[in-house]
Amino acid sequence: MSAPTTESTGTWTASATGDGTTFASRSRRRWRTVRWALLVLVSLAALVALLAVLRPPTSTTPYDTGNTRDDGSRALAQVLERQGVTVQQVDQVADAVAAAGPGTTLLVPPSPFLLTQQAEALAGTEADVVVVDAGNELLGAVSAGRIGRAERGTTPPTPVAPECELPAAVAAGASLLEPGLEALADGVTTCWPGRMSNTAALATTEQDGRTVTAVHDPAFLRNGDVLTEGNAALALHLLGQHRRLVWLVQDPGDLSATDLDAPSGPGSPGESAGLADLLPPWFGAVAWWALLVAVVAALWRVRRLGPLVAEDLPVVVPAAESTRGRGRLYRRARSRGHAAAGLRAAAAARIAHRLGLPRSADRATVVDAVVRATGGDPHTVSDLLYGPPPADDVALTELARRLDTLESEVHRP
Repeated sequence: MSAPTTESTGTWTASATGDGTTFASRSRRRWRTVRWALLVLVSLAALVALLAVLRPPTSTTPYDTGNTRDDGSRALAQVLERQGVTVQQVDQVADAVAAAGPGTTLLVPPSPFLLTQQAEALAGTEADVVVVDAGNELLGAVSAGRIGRAERGTTPPTPVAPECELPAAVAAGASLLEPGLEALADGVTTCWPGRMSNTAALATTEQDGRTVTAVHDPAFLRNGDVLTEGNAALALHLLGQHRRLVWLVQDPGDLSATDLDAPSGPGSPGESAGLADLLPPWFGAVAWWALLVAVVAALWRVRRLGPLVAEDLPVVVPAAESTRGRGRLYRRARSRGHAAAGLRAAAAARIAHRLGLPRSADRATVVDAVVRATGGDPHTVSDLLYGPPPADDVALTELARRLDTLESEVHRP
């Protein structure tokens, strides 16, 4: 015997049997529907968990004071802090300029994203400045044009003596730092000369009452090279001169201390500068061409809307024919349970409406109302409206006849 089913008419529900489904079959169908969504969610959760596990516990940015890898500077920062130096790391040029004042050392490690205005802002601080592997713009700004980059040298095969009286260089002694700086004016002290007479690994000068020191080779900052020869002594002497050290590790997207960072508006400093200044000169022509192509494509593919046109239906199907067609489909599929469920649900809905019952009325309420209206046997009425599916076509025909008779016997109270 088939399992019970439920078929709804509007919001009024009547129970029926014979749809051939079970809890297990419905569960399998629902699982097939949602399994791919669950698979995607589980995959995303696994990916997030994997990334969380593989994420390094410390920074991986070169010269970052929290980076423990060979290209980081965690070791040097920890030693400076143990010696009483307060190390303040910042990633914005504006923050570095604000924090660097008199009695402070400002360190600028290699910063390939530094802009000209940012270099000028760093040059305007009153702190002692130490720049490492700096470009000509930053070197020229902080040293007033006295120090520049020379032709790139090579790392000496053997340690080279400093050949200068700078206390930090004397304390460091012989070094393997690569030369690459040159003095462009008087008043510049150079240390660790290269093979070429005008090159050096370190250059320092006094500028507006502060000390500006440039080091070409950043090896003395890195964890992997800080213990090589005299690198540690040089770093501690250069960066430990004051009790406070501002360490700039510039963020690649930093636009602070420039016109691009200024508030916009009439008369503001950033009025003549903007994002367009960073774009290539051909960007405007390409943008206008892309816009024209998009407009042409939209006009080509857009739906042409016009007045509504009334069209005759190609064929008119009478309701009776639709009903007979559905019945033939049920018969071909031998789906007597579905057919019986449809007949019972429709009859129960019409009877309930005729008796003034709400659409939410349950089985017992409908049966009691029909018994009161017809005087029939409760078991017979219940079996007729909510009984098992018919066994064959003859039984289905008899069920339809009995439902029609029952419905004709019910009168509005």
